Amino acid sequence: MNAETAFSDQLESWLQSEEPKTLGALGDVFGEKSFAVTILFLMFVPALPLPTGGITHVFEAITVLLAAQMVLGRRTIWLPKRWQRRELGGMTTGKAVPFMIRRIRWFVRFSKPRWARLFQQRWFLGLLGLVLMGFAIAAAFAPPFSGLDTLPSLGAVAVALSIILEDVVVLAIGIAIGSGGIVLILTIGAALVRVFRNLF
Repeated sequence: MNAETAFSDQLESWLQSEEPKTLGALGDVFGEKSFAVTILFLMFVPALPLPTGGITHVFEAITVLLAAQMVLGRRTIWLPKRWQRRELGGMTTGKAVPFMIRRIRWFVRFSKPRWARLFQQRWFLGLLGLVLMGFAIAAAFAPPFSGLDTLPSLGAVAVALSIILEDVVVLAIGIAIGSGGIVLILTIGAALVRVFRNLF
């Protein structure tokens, strides 16, 4: 069993266990990959085309905090105790994670370590932290109810997954998706601003 398959199995086992489904527990279970796994988990929710009642903004804010810690080179996650104890919720663990596991297994079929040494360099992980921050901020500032937060969120998911799989091809896919989402947000946002200016 390779490491990537073990990760999806480990995630599924954690989901089915009786352990508390909190952000703190998630960070403890996955060790060195805890930043990538937690961000993957958080950003998968806004990447889904589902009504979330604004909870995604909390997830995006936590993602920015975690990504900033990656930029600073931290090896372990720090979160306020209130956030560590935050339950991930029935929607997240009941629907999003099983769907996430299926998608991870799909990626594993064609993914393999490519340029894996890059993902073991602190400077490179710090650079990816900047990318993840950008995607999370873009998702947070997407026009409400537009669905435009999906693409930058999906880009963040793919970047986090590339860190777990240590695959530069998955990273390139993630950057392309997330960057395309940002361009779309800026384009539509500029168009909306022009419309409102013409109205008033």
